[in-house]
Formats: sequence, C-alpha cells, structure tokens
Amino acid sequence: MAAVQGGLVDAVEEKDIKTEPSSDGTGNNNATDAAPPSASPGSSAPSAGSNKPAAGAPEDQQTLLAVLQFLRKNKLTESVDILRREAGLPEDSPDLKAGDSSGAGSGAAAGSGDAAGGDASALLSRVTASSAAAAAPPAPTKAAGEDQPDVNVVLSAYSQQGDPKLYPVYYNGLKKFIESVLDCHRAELSQVFYPLFVHMYLELVYNNYESEAKAFFDKYTGDQECYYEDDLRILSSLSKREHMRGNETLLDFRTSKFVLRISRDSYQLLKRHLQERQNNQIWNIIQEHLYIDIFDGMPRSKSQIDAMSGSLAGEGKREANKAKVYYGLLKEPEIELPLDDEDEEAENEEGKPKKKKPKKDSMGSKSKKQDPHAPSQTRIPLPELKDSDKLDKIMYMKEATKRIRLGPDNLPSICFYSFLNAYQGLTAVDFTDDSSLIAGGFADSTVRVWSVTPKKLRKTASESKILYGHSGPVYGISFSPDRNYLLSSSEDGTVRLWSLQTFTCLVGYKGHNYPVWDTHFSPHGYYFISGGHDRVARLWATDHYQPLRMFSGHLADITCTRFHPNSNYVATGSSDRTIRLWDVLNGNCVRIFTGHKGPIHALAFSPNGKFLASGATDGRVLLWDIGNGMMFGELKGHTDSIYSLRFSRDGEILASGSMDNTVRLWDALKAFDDLETDDFTVATGHVHLQDNSQELLLGTYVSKSTPVIHLHFTRRNLLLAAGSYNP
Repeated sequence: MAAVQGGLVDAVEEKDIKTEPSSDGTGNNNATDAAPPSASPGSSAPSAGSNKPAAGAPEDQQTLLAVLQFLRKNKLTESVDILRREAGLPEDSPDLKAGDSSGAGSGAAAGSGDAAGGDASALLSRVTASSAAAAAPPAPTKAAGEDQPDVNVVLSAYSQQGDPKLYPVYYNGLKKFIESVLDCHRAELSQVFYPLFVHMYLELVYNNYESEAKAFFDKYTGDQECYYEDDLRILSSLSKREHMRGNETLLDFRTSKFVLRISRDSYQLLKRHLQERQNNQIWNIIQEHLYIDIFDGMPRSKSQIDAMSGSLAGEGKREANKAKVYYGLLKEPEIELPLDDEDEEAENEEGKPKKKKPKKDSMGSKSKKQDPHAPSQTRIPLPELKDSDKLDKIMYMKEATKRIRLGPDNLPSICFYSFLNAYQGLTAVDFTDDSSLIAGGFADSTVRVWSVTPKKLRKTASESKILYGHSGPVYGISFSPDRNYLLSSSEDGTVRLWSLQTFTCLVGYKGHNYPVWDTHFSPHGYYFISGGHDRVARLWATDHYQPLRMFSGHLADITCTRFHPNSNYVATGSSDRTIRLWDVLNGNCVRIFTGHKGPIHALAFSPNGKFLASGATDGRVLLWDIGNGMMFGELKGHTDSIYSLRFSRDGEILASGSMDNTVRLWDALKAFDDLETDDFTVATGHVHLQDNSQELLLGTYVSKSTPVIHLHFTRRNLLLAAGSYNP
C-alpha cells in the first residue's frame, strides 16, 4: 500500500501514460479508417511521442520505465520495488540510470547517455515533455525543473499544431457544416462542439496565445450546452500557461477520453467533411482526445442525447455496461420461528400459526427456488450468522407481518426528527435498521448517538452520548446491521469504527489522503465502503486495517456510496456526474451511468436489487435498470439538491428528501411497470424517457425551514426523516 501515499498524482500520472498507446488502435473504434496520423507529428518530438506511438513490446517497455521513473522521482521506493518484481526487471534496470535528474538519487545519473540509447531519450521526452525538440536527454531534464511532474505528460499534448490563429476558422467551418446538415444528424454532430472547444482553447493557452484564446473563448462559449456551465467557468480561469500546472480540471480533460455516442451515418458525414477540407487539426483532436462510440441504426434525437449527457467525460461506453451483473438477492437462511413467545399476548397464541407460518412458508419457497440472477452464496465470503443475528431475523419477520402495505391509496405516515440549535453544523444522519437509535455527524468533529425509544442507551443512564475522536467535520455515518457498531468518516481523512457497547473508538482506518465524504456498512455487516476527495473508493473489512479493494475510475470526488442488497456490488456517486457500479469480488467497474447534470449526493437500491435510484444537485431523481445498464425514468419536482433517497420495505414507494425543505413520495411500482426494454434499445442505448413525473408523484410534504438530509423506512413502513432546523 505504499503507492497510496503518492495520492492522486500517482494514479493520474500512471493512468495518463497508459492511455496514450491505446489511442492508436483501441482508443477509437474508427481508428482503422482514420486520416493518416503523419499530418500531426511534424512540429516537435514530445508531441510525436504523445500522439500515436506504435503499440508493441518496445512501447510497453517505455511505458513501464516511465512509470518507474515517476514513482522513483516521488520517492515511492516500495512501489518501485513491487513494480520491478512484477515486471521481472533486474535491479540495475535502465530506469535507475535515467531516473533522478531532479536530484532524488545520488548515483542515478551515471551512464544514462549510453546505457539506454534511443529508449532513454524517448522515455525522457515522454515523461518530461519538453516543449523544444528532444535532441538529447539533457534538454528534457532541464524542462523537468520547470513543470511539475504530474502535469508534464498532460501538457505535452498541447504542443503547437499549425497556426493557432486559424483555430476560430476551423471551428467556425465545422460549425457551419453541422448547422447545414439534416436535422436528424445535427443533434448528434453538435456533441463534438464541447470537447473540440475545450481542447482548442487549452492548446491556445498552452502555446502562449493568450489574447487569441480569450477571443476564442468569448466568441464560442455561448455555443456550449448549459449543463457544462460550471466546467466552462473553471476553464475560463485558465488564461495563462502557468495556470495549467497542477490543475485538476485540466488533468481530467486530458487523461480521460471524452465519449461521444454517434450513429454510423452521422460519423461518416463528419469524417467525409474533415477529409474533404483536409482539416487535420480537428481530426487530430478527435483521434487524440475523443472516443467515438459508433452504433448502427437511426440517429438519436436531441432529447435522447440530453438525457444521457452532462458528465465530465461524456457518456459511458456501451461495452462498459455489458458485463454480467448478479443483481438478485441471496437466499435467506432457514430460521424456524418459535411457537411460544412470552412477548405475545394470549389471544395471539392461536393466531400465530396463521400469521407467522404463511410468512415462513413464503420465505422458504422464495429461498428454495434459486434466483437465476442471484450470485452464489459463496461468491464472496460473508460472516456467519450469530445467535443474536438469528434472534434479530426472527424479530424482523415478526415485524414484517405487521408491515403496512403501501401504495398510491395508502401513503406512509412521516415522522420528522428536527435537530435544533445545530447552527447548520449537522452534516450526516443515520438510523439503525430497527429504528431504535439515531446518530448525527457534526461539523465540530463529534458524533452524537440518541435513543429514539423509551429505552436508555446500553450501559449508560442517559438517552444520548457524544463520541470524540475526529479532528475535522464528520461527513458520513453508518450503523452496522447488528447495531453493535457505528462508522463515521471525516474531513481528517479517517474512517472510525465505534463500539455501541462501550461507546469508544475501536479502530481508525487510514488510507484516504483527503476528506472522506461518505461511508456505508454492507447489509450483511463486516464489510464497509468509503469514498472521498481522492476519487478512489475503498472496500474495508472491520478486522483489517488496510483496504481489501480500491475502486479507481472517477474523475472527481466520490460524494456518496451504497452497498447492493446482496453485498456483492457497491455503487458510488461522484462530482464528475457519473454513477459507477463496482464488483466487490474482483474490483471491476461493471456499470457507468451518465445523465445527471450536477454532483450526485444520494443513491438507493430497490429492495429486490434490480433497480437503482440516484439524486443530485440538479434536483432530478433518475432511475436505472441494473441488469440492462439503462436509464428508464426521470422524476422531476424538487427545486434544490437531493440529499436522501429511500425505497419502502416492499419497494412500492420511493421517498426523496431535498434541500428545498420537502419530502416527496413517488410511485416506484408504476415506474418499474412502465419499463419496456427491447433488444434494439439495449443494443443502441437509445433512451425514451416519459415525461410522467406528475403522474408518479404521490405527495409533497413541506418541513418547517428544515432541509431533509436523511430518510429511513421502519420495518413497518413508517417513514422517518431528519434534518437540521434552519431558522
């Protein structure tokens, strides 16, 4: 885990170097019939190194050496040793000789000129990205002192190609062409404007054409879609070359290919136009920075494109959503209900078989018939049920017999817990599954636990307890299913596990280098997930002080995390406006959902595990079919950010809580029943969203100046809401 100390820079740099070779063959599925790449490498050696290197063994070796040199430059010696062992490199490999030109190693520079020859110069030109022609290794080593290492490879892409003063002419020519094509193609081809605009602007800035860049930005920024407004505001602040060093937004644009989903007919139109005009500058940007996901069939309409657009890196690739996902539920363990129960009244003695036995039989029949979409029981190791867990299951089954069946004609009662005198300091809330305890995380670094029943807290004579230990605001909080533990995540970069028996901190999990925005316990206990500012979600087990899995792929902060009901998958929502579903078993990303126009702050799985609901700062709730990897519903009504989503226990109602001080109830069953997915829709990714939010909205409940930050359905389907009163 030494690589973790390198933080974000390590991950981004490594990813950047590795993605470059793929732009030749696999980066675009149109690369085989692309314009010849010989038009672009004419300007300088670094740009040639970063444009289209030929894939093969020497290129792989260069990439490996580049990664090794970068790790060594940042003094990550353990990571260097591990990588060298994995790759089978000897101790005196060329990366040591070409390595620490910045003075990190003592005798490392000796013999760099003749040891590696062409490999060393190519390696150094790629890693240090000198803007001059790389004639000999010493020239790039000077440039290494100017630029920070994490931005060197990134900026190498923006070497001058042609006359930058002609960029407005190229862009304007493409704009006129797209405006002149048939309506059916115009919407799809207009998607090209935004990534082209961004990369042209950055290239102008990097090559010190500041006035031309400003004029270009002012003239064409109005052509971009409104949902890129925040990104463009950040982009406008990059007006000088020195502003680009170490800028996270720039790294995002450069290290991830912007994904455009375009029909084959529209793509052929664009390609023909650029080839006829011999417009190599635009064609090079498309090949270098865009991933064209071509599908056969009718072009998509403007509304279909807008439904899926808005994320930092375009849409999700279709093949990314084709992996098999076992979204079914695990078989319930067979637990026999006791026939005699002292807690039951005498008159219920006879009725017990009538009430309990059918419930037991229905659960039994459900468990005997294996769900074909469910993972095997042993796919991931799950903790064995203790006697206390079995007793809790029995209590749950008893409560379930008294559960109120909800629906459009039978809405739940709502109980609102207002936190008074919190002075906007309440940052997180959670209820135990049996609704007996409530916990709050606060900006003053404390965690507070209350009993919401007449019973006092365990081993204390009070109804509340304050837990001290964090050194920054507490942003995430989660109870374990057995109510014995509480997790909290904080700005201090740690996740703490608290005992609810002794009200002390048992473990502090250190792995994140930056604030941890959210944490969540697995429905089966033992495992938990955390995500934060470092863009990496981590899977932990309570008895391991290091993470078991690290889920890397988001381009911005991970703002919310949620376990799937079968504990085999984890969903993460991010400020990059995407949702990713990760496989706990192997760490792979199996789903990428795009469509939100703002950071995502709420996620909820349906009880049957088939569907996912997400809420964001755009005030919309989106519904996703996990099996097909498709969006199938959009719920509009909230006027501010959505911070909480929860399905009722039977999955018939979805509750959403927002900063607009309202709780809204939606008819989830009707939304699921309206779901129609045919083979063509799944193959092309065409989304047909019905504008039926008003039909699905069952009720709106306004609080008294209290933003809703948490929702919870009790086992009997009473809805609990919580928030901090804002006078």
